[in-house]
Amino acid sequence: MKKLVLKLIQFYQKYISLDQGYLGKIIAPNAKVCIFEPTCSTYTYQAIDKYGIFKGTFLGIKRILRCNPFNKGGFDPLK
Repeated sequence: MKKLVLKLIQFYQKYISLDQGYLGKIIAPNAKVCIFEPTCSTYTYQAIDKYGIFKGTFLGIKRILRCNPFNKGGFDPLK
């Protein structure tokens, strides 16, 4: 199950993501969309890989919820 979730995240990053994927290269080729470094999808991938599906998904959702106009973003690595 963990491998499937990680593959889905990789698919999203490669084809759909506005920062890293093909869709982003078509819609906004030079734009930096994500306010965090690493991106939320990379953060979630690392969290699931390190902590497992449940805790990793929880950490990823927490990160995505912090992604809003009131947060300045910046460098926020997985701990």
